[in-house]
Amino acid sequence: MGKLVDGVWHDVWYDTKSSNGKFVREDAGFRDWIEDDASAQFQPESGRYHLYVSLACPWAHRTLIFRKLKGLEPHIDVTVVCPDMLSEGWQMGLPEPLFGHTRLHQIYTQSKPDYSGRVTVPVLWDKKHNTIVSNESSEIIRMFNSAFNGLTGNDLDFYPQHLAETIDQWNDFIYPNVNNGVYRCGFATTQEAYEQAYEQLFAALDKLESHLATQRYLAGKQITEADWRLFTTLIRFDAVYVGHFKCNKKRIVDYPNLNGYMKELYQVPGVKETTDFYHIKRHYYFSHTGINPTQVVPKGPDLDLDSPHGREAL
Repeated sequence: MGKLVDGVWHDVWYDTKSSNGKFVREDAGFRDWIEDDASAQFQPESGRYHLYVSLACPWAHRTLIFRKLKGLEPHIDVTVVCPDMLSEGWQMGLPEPLFGHTRLHQIYTQSKPDYSGRVTVPVLWDKKHNTIVSNESSEIIRMFNSAFNGLTGNDLDFYPQHLAETIDQWNDFIYPNVNNGVYRCGFATTQEAYEQAYEQLFAALDKLESHLATQRYLAGKQITEADWRLFTTLIRFDAVYVGHFKCNKKRIVDYPNLNGYMKELYQVPGVKETTDFYHIKRHYYFSHTGINPTQVVPKGPDLDLDSPHGREAL
């Protein structure tokens, strides 16, 4: 994974000794906002912003889904990093188009030469001010949801105000227990830390399975931001997290409601095109040599994602 310290790259993993074997994720370092306001530093303009993503990363996947569904593809261009994340961190197969960099950490120091922190995806870059706007996915998707509506005419709303409180409650539940919960299992370095994360993860999945027995989506009758934030973890679960991260109590396919719900979201027009299982499996199994030192990438599982989901009955 590696990190920058005062602008210098260091190939260092997370320090779990200081947290009793628990994986603790660092907060994002860039948290500015694009606003449809004449006084704002970052305003919605076509061609002004560039998005750096990994097709393997669930956090970056969120932004690609919103970019697709909100009609932002003609307005925000994208660089996709290689799936392998080794001693140099995230890398580009070809020099990226803005500066010719081949390492994502160079984009961070391009924005802030003395930056200290993890180098993560997604990254939203402003070409006008030559700086990173944000590397916090939850905030990037909020910007994509509404800031560009005047430009695109796309008023599809995944964060409607009448459901905002419910969406926030689901996000606050799902992030630590599921989204980050799989990482807390996989990156734990003590049995106690692993088992605690494991129990919390599957208790959360059981709660979600029960809820989705009577509700088509998390917040009720419409797809919201909370559903997309959950989806990007669910779609990786059986292919990666069950085996690689030792989340092996049950698969998503063993949860009838969660499985149907995941398939319905996958089948939303445009979403399949944002989902790349080669990148997903290659990244996790090849990059995390501390977990999988042989770097052998499994061929399976066979995932039946295009069959009828049955959720319309709700």
